[in-house]
Amino acid sequence: MILFESERLSYLTLELTDFDEIYQIWGDSEIMQYCGGAGTKEREAQALQYYMNMYKEKGFSPFKVVRKDTNETIGVCGFNPPSRGYDTEIMYHLAKNAWGQGFATEAVQACIEYAKSTLRIRNVGASVDPKNAASQRVLTKAGFKYIGLKWCEETKQNEHYYELALTR
Repeated sequence: MILFESERLSYLTLELTDFDEIYQIWGDSEIMQYCGGAGTKEREAQALQYYMNMYKEKGFSPFKVVRKDTNETIGVCGFNPPSRGYDTEIMYHLAKNAWGQGFATEAVQACIEYAKSTLRIRNVGASVDPKNAASQRVLTKAGFKYIGLKWCEETKQNEHYYELALTR
């Protein structure tokens, strides 16, 4: 089901039938190199189910990102559970053929607008591997403020932290 759209992209709820498309992203070591690495099919199937349940419970989760012109699934963008004092954390993973075309920035901005207009979210956090300069640029373009380096337990390293206060 399409929840919202931006200029070039549609954002849909995640469904079990999306697994093969999503696993091509979450299971790719190059795409996931800054996010804890590629997952096994079993782990990512559990993640997909977790996010589907999260959407039912909280009204938000990561969303499937689809190009309007080709109807191709190019990634996942949306929200992780509350963490580190934030109502949610933004996350985005895009297929390699979608890199360098502004899709990540468009998707993050669209998700933020959706959160402002529809969700009861006051603030959004983000963490980025220090080597992932492209992701740092995406957050800056989307209006996130750089906070500094903090330890990230999931990746076992210091990461750049960003935050964005949402105002209606």
